[in-house]
Amino acid sequence: MAMGRETWWALFLLLFLVSVDEIHGSRRQGQALRNLNKAKFWGVSVDKSSETISEVDNMAVFGDHDYDKSPYYYAQQGLKEEDRIERLPGQPEGVSLSQYGGYVTVDKVAGRAFYYYFVEAQQSHYSHKLPLLLWLNGGPGCSSLAYGAMEEIGPFRVNSDGKTLHANKYSWNYAANVLFLESPVGVGFSYSNKTSDYNSNGDRKTASDNYVFLRNWLERFSEYKTSDFYIAGESYSGHYVPQLAHTILHHNNQPNSTFFINLKGILIGNAVINDEADNRGSWDYLASHAIISDKAAHDINKYCNFSDVASFNKSKEYCQEAFEETGNDTASIDMYNIYAPRCLESNLTSFPKPYSEVIDPCSDNYVYGYMNRAEAQEALHANVTKLTHDWQLCRSMSNWTDAPSTILPLLQEFLNHGLRLWLYSGDVDGVVPVTATKYSIEKLNLTVKTAWHPWFVNGEVGGYSEIYKEGLTFATVRGAGHEVPSYQPARALALVTCFLKGIPLPNTTTTAF
Repeated sequence: MAMGRETWWALFLLLFLVSVDEIHGSRRQGQALRNLNKAKFWGVSVDKSSETISEVDNMAVFGDHDYDKSPYYYAQQGLKEEDRIERLPGQPEGVSLSQYGGYVTVDKVAGRAFYYYFVEAQQSHYSHKLPLLLWLNGGPGCSSLAYGAMEEIGPFRVNSDGKTLHANKYSWNYAANVLFLESPVGVGFSYSNKTSDYNSNGDRKTASDNYVFLRNWLERFSEYKTSDFYIAGESYSGHYVPQLAHTILHHNNQPNSTFFINLKGILIGNAVINDEADNRGSWDYLASHAIISDKAAHDINKYCNFSDVASFNKSKEYCQEAFEETGNDTASIDMYNIYAPRCLESNLTSFPKPYSEVIDPCSDNYVYGYMNRAEAQEALHANVTKLTHDWQLCRSMSNWTDAPSTILPLLQEFLNHGLRLWLYSGDVDGVVPVTATKYSIEKLNLTVKTAWHPWFVNGEVGGYSEIYKEGLTFATVRGAGHEVPSYQPARALALVTCFLKGIPLPNTTTTAF
């Protein structure tokens, strides 16, 4: 996004995400998006050159590093076993798995290091034969350890006492070896000894650092060097995932490259990938789901076209009235799942609440409590530098330096090169809704191969899907919010299993997982 350009998306998030944060307490992904879009709206600390498609197409060219001769790669021998986690505090009895956690340096001069958590596949006796999947949460500034590992696709969920864990029987490590990365610098336990690093994050730097991390991590876990590799994520990872994939392909194709990452595909949920489609899709979704009035949606679309500043100035009163009405309409619901309960009691409990497969609306608080326990950090090999601040689920990234307004050219590039590309949408997410993703796909001008149809899990409709001849698969997940695996874990596991196998989602009620 060119940050000086006043977009619908920016003001939309500025207005209604304020109320989202208030009703959620610690659910900070909305705050992260709000901070970024506040910067976009007011034109603060932004590289406007990132607006052009040519800039997006050359996303892999960062600074003057020669990656294959770079001092950014370090010897990793012997570090894997040092990172082995024997057991996490509160881990349920009878649960055994291979898990690791620790730091990978991405810039020795600056002292910049990223924290990772890695769980090998449940079939540990041949885990190296199964795919390696990297999970990235968005924000920007939100922790993949928090959301991805502890609230979505990891092997454990944190109980309401903030001390103990319970097993997630729909963990994605039933289908792959799963790597979680806290990125960019300043997120979660990741840190830098160079203070300015915390105020210079952006899309390019994140992709560059993520690539260096991955190269070093694969040296540390060398048995995965030749594994089929996939990248997955959600929300603002609609930027992270394609940009890292693009960087990998760029370096794979260098004539003198001595390192090859076997990238096979990318998977993104409720993805921020095109500003115009996100803007239009958000208002249409809210109106079609009886959350805002048709009049409010009409007035916003008519009077709040901020790409025309002169028009905006003439109609500011009508635009503001429509936004105020929308703010009132959305203030008391969870926009990340428009039908979900709110977190009304955020305190930790003396004893764990009864087990539930569906995410507790106060889970952010439980994860925050757990990750700030000294024994948890020790077991995870985290916070080794003793950070001056608490571990947080999301860190403010208001000084984000660059964010292109569209990622679609990268998606088109991947399709042209035969990379597996799946997009999915939880259909009750009001923040980056299904309509936004559908409008983005329309802009790619693809040809339908398999028309819109239901897909099934355990005899029920799991969602709907459409497949395109160019190689894109789009799927909805019925009854899921913004963090799809939190709300519909069985359906999410079925989806990723099919994605990794390269097969369509089941279109009959008899398929079992």
